[in-house]
Amino acid sequence: MNLIKDKSFGGERPLFAIHDTRLENVTITEGESGIKCCQRIEADHCRFIGKYPLWHVDGSLITNCFFEVGSRSAIWYSNDMTMCDCIIDAPKFFREMKGLTLENVQLNDADETFWRVNGLRVRNVRLHEGTYPFMFCENVDVDGLESDSKYVFQYVKNVVVRNAHIVTKDAFWETENVTIYDSFLDGEYLGWHSKNLRLVRCHIGGEQPLCYVDGLVLEDCTFDPASDRAFEDSKDIDATIQGSITEVKNPISGRIVADAIGHITIDEHIKQPANCQILER
Repeated sequence: MNLIKDKSFGGERPLFAIHDTRLENVTITEGESGIKCCQRIEADHCRFIGKYPLWHVDGSLITNCFFEVGSRSAIWYSNDMTMCDCIIDAPKFFREMKGLTLENVQLNDADETFWRVNGLRVRNVRLHEGTYPFMFCENVDVDGLESDSKYVFQYVKNVVVRNAHIVTKDAFWETENVTIYDSFLDGEYLGWHSKNLRLVRCHIGGEQPLCYVDGLVLEDCTFDPASDRAFEDSKDIDATIQGSITEVKNPISGRIVADAIGHITIDEHIKQPANCQILER
């Protein structure tokens, strides 16, 4: 593998089409598309300042690197990438990709990040601020995620999340085949319009959670007292709740069991078959 060390590159496309190359302590300065149309690249302790530094790069390992605010939209159309121990201050990262692994990465402006990534593996990642991370992703495996970004995991398919702490709005909206284990989920309208959504040992907060879901499983989950009007227009529910839930409203079908239920709202707007069992232990 070729080695480039202790150098700076600026302007447009300074490292275009390189391959089988390791970059150590390299700075990509002001300019555009510093590393483009490349294959088998390693970058360690590098600094990225200019726009679009890693487009159309296949087969890469990015470690101990820093992406400044100006490196926005840095990594698109790049497949089979592993990134470890990096800090990202710029938005709109990781789009239209296949095969992406992140470990110990902090994104300080997660706006519009992780769009249309197929085959995403996340370990110990922190997302801060921004909107719509993970939109349209498929085949996602997350273990260790902390996020205060808004509208996370919208329109995703085939996702497993473990050990997440998510404070947001409209999380997991219109998803398909999502399972979440041992996580804290606090946000309005959690899981609306989703299909085959399963939550195991999760804590749920926020207004009107888990409405309009087709195929909803809850195993040993807990609810914040402020979570009202849960399960409205959801069907095929199998929910076991630890402790109490403030309000259940107009579930269509299935079974809901809790230690205590503050209020059950069944009104003229409930949809058929309107045969959901709602039970206290």
